[in-house]
Amino acid sequence: MTNKDNYCVIMGGGIGSRFWPFSRKTLPKQFLDFFGTGRSLLQQTFDRFNKVIPTENIFIVTNAIYADLVKEQLPQLSSEQILLEPARRNTAPCIAWASYHIRALNPNANIVVAPSDHLILKEGEFLEAIEKGLQFVAQSDKLLTLGIKPNRPETGYGYIQIAEKETENFYKVKTFTEKPELELAKVFLESGEFYWNSGLFLWNVNSIIKAGEALLPELAAKLTPGKEIYGTPQEKAFIEENFPACPNVSIDFGIMEKADNVYVSLGDFGWSDLGTWGSLYELSPKDEDNNVMLKCEALTYNSQNNIIVLPEGKLAVVDGLDGYLIAESDNVLLICKKDEEHAIRKYVNDAQIKLGDDYI
Repeated sequence: MTNKDNYCVIMGGGIGSRFWPFSRKTLPKQFLDFFGTGRSLLQQTFDRFNKVIPTENIFIVTNAIYADLVKEQLPQLSSEQILLEPARRNTAPCIAWASYHIRALNPNANIVVAPSDHLILKEGEFLEAIEKGLQFVAQSDKLLTLGIKPNRPETGYGYIQIAEKETENFYKVKTFTEKPELELAKVFLESGEFYWNSGLFLWNVNSIIKAGEALLPELAAKLTPGKEIYGTPQEKAFIEENFPACPNVSIDFGIMEKADNVYVSLGDFGWSDLGTWGSLYELSPKDEDNNVMLKCEALTYNSQNNIIVLPEGKLAVVDGLDGYLIAESDNVLLICKKDEEHAIRKYVNDAQIKLGDDYI
């Protein structure tokens, strides 16, 4: 039996430029089926939370240009459950709006906030952690995040250092560290005190609104009208007018790293932030030369440690490459070193500046 006070907010408005050229402005990665399961990353995220959260209590926050895509992929949601941002303003404004909206519907709401592009391999353990986390925040004025036990010195994730234990598996957060250099990541791994920051958050609606109004007053000022309009027909016009003026700030930097009531629940449930081609490579099955081929056929010679992603029905013949990304989608073919994928955003910007939006 699901709890009527439990809600889920799925953030699905990003462009996913690090997955270019597969992820495009008109069809970003959260709407794509990377693994051939028949379900996009957004649909998989919805399916996962729908096992513990009532369908009517799940909200998608996305950019207005993706309204039709969300409705097409999640037809079981009503239009009122799709909150359309008129501009991209990072995660703090997105979460603040969703929180005000949900509080108008249920002032006792407990909320789990999740990105739309995560992969969870041990779903049963994950959902158990979510249910325990929702119980934890329902009983206290605490902000909770999920920490993942690291299995390698990853430099692409943020880290959480734990302090004293509160109750079973819930710890006070001591510090946050954003994407450390490799040597520091090795120290974190060896210490046993640091966990990956999953970007998954749980809190009571009143706790997060209280924290936001205290720590981000300039954001709260933009989203709190003189009279309560959330949940009314006037909300859409109010958001269209005020949301673009919100500061561009993340929930991590704006609230989680500054609040003194932040806790972490520790887990190890096969989590991955599917944020880069490198993370997709790590998760995918490999041949005897550690090559990954997705959705295509490939013949490789003297080649190893590559990821090859082409449209279905295409054949790649690769000779003499080691550690490369070869990705083709529509009108773009990208070939670059796999471990230099941070440059992909530069490629996207250059293509847009020199050639226009046709390749973005």
